[in-house]
Amino acid sequence: MSNGRARAYTNIALIKYWGKKDQALILPMNNSLSLTLDAFYTETSVILDPKLIQDEFFLDGIQQSEQATAKVSRFLDLVRTKVGNQSFVRVTSQNFVPTAAGLASSASGLAALAGASASAFGLDLKATELSRLARRGSGSACRSIYGGFAEWQQGHDDESSFAVPIASADWENELSMLFVVVNDQQKDVSSRAGMQRTVETSAFYPGWLDSVPKDLAQAKHAIAQKDFTALGEVTERSALKMHGTTLAAVPPFTYWSPESVQAMQLVRTLRNEGLACYFTMDAGPNVKVLVQRKDEQQLLAKFAEVFHHSQLLMAHAGPGLEILTKEGSL
Repeated sequence: MSNGRARAYTNIALIKYWGKKDQALILPMNNSLSLTLDAFYTETSVILDPKLIQDEFFLDGIQQSEQATAKVSRFLDLVRTKVGNQSFVRVTSQNFVPTAAGLASSASGLAALAGASASAFGLDLKATELSRLARRGSGSACRSIYGGFAEWQQGHDDESSFAVPIASADWENELSMLFVVVNDQQKDVSSRAGMQRTVETSAFYPGWLDSVPKDLAQAKHAIAQKDFTALGEVTERSALKMHGTTLAAVPPFTYWSPESVQAMQLVRTLRNEGLACYFTMDAGPNVKVLVQRKDEQQLLAKFAEVFHHSQLLMAHAGPGLEILTKEGSL
């Protein structure tokens, strides 16, 4: 039996990806920029077993439904077709995440699956090829192939859409991100459905799309100059504009909760008091706060006055995809 194992970490977009121009290939409407973090990761093994009569998928020790397994099988078909090997596999995946952190697993999960399946089937893929493969499972997964900062280039077809690392002279190690978990329940509107509704119906969406290239350029310049204020400002601006598009969708919707607003207002208050920090949000109510590592304990203490300690998780820059052996990383 042939097998492969991989570990991948989640990432948070600072310049948001919101909307697809090709649903099947998962081609985005715009470039995005992210920071891979160390707080949450997925480990996945893929075993080619000739005794299997169909694919099997286990997540956190539980065999998954036919629907969940079918999604994994469709992804594996991409690899099987590439190598001309139609063997069925057993996929075993485990999410490592602090209790009730409310962190999405698609980015780390599909990046780990891409690495493990490529290894199991004997594919020697370059980072850009792994990124392109991971994208076919989940768009944001293409950025988790890399540690630190990464930019997902939208491209125009399957071959040209993948993420690339952004050089930063290790500046990302001077940054921290506080996760403020205000709700870890299932969302009323999924990210996929929210994107599609926004792209198709929001009067604000064209304005959002037009603004992304400028925001992206400012973020990359800020990283090159190690300018925390500039990066924080454009990060916060990108998130607010993305969420603004949902309010003009038909029907309108929002991912914000009262506690989301409370957390964002606390960030503004702390900033006015001299503590440099900036928020971002994905398609959900949880708030992430970008802060310099030297200020993270001060930020954590301030948030602990308002939110329960179980709602707060501090993260730092994380590594890229790791192909594993039984003993550990290769």
